[in-house]
Amino acid sequence: MAEVTKAAPAPAVPRPPQKAGRLYCKAVFTGYKRGLRNQHEHTSLLKIEGVNKRKETNYYMGKRCAYVYRAKRKTACPGHEKPSRLRVIWGKVTRAHGNSGAVRAKFKKNLPATAIGRRVRVMMYPSRI
Repeated sequence: MAEVTKAAPAPAVPRPPQKAGRLYCKAVFTGYKRGLRNQHEHTSLLKIEGVNKRKETNYYMGKRCAYVYRAKRKTACPGHEKPSRLRVIWGKVTRAHGNSGAVRAKFKKNLPATAIGRRVRVMMYPSRI
């Protein structure tokens, strides 16, 4: 009988540490809460990627959201050595809007009109589970 020989296992090569996955869902700022004639800038409407029904928005209630943008001037950031152009406006998802998966969110400062159609991050925290 032919003898089967096992090949020696290759030496373990240390892998570089993998980058952590993102802790947010992508959303788009679609506009402000409004009626037929009046618009209320204190409440923003967000369309979250992959959410198409009102029932699915329940998970996102109370989650933090962030509008990250680049400014003209660099300013010092707490916890970092170098100044940065990045700025963030933080907010919170407050309730559903309509039946097709949009949500309402209130931000610390109202989002600028130039942010309409731009990306907003909906964080996966705080957890309600």
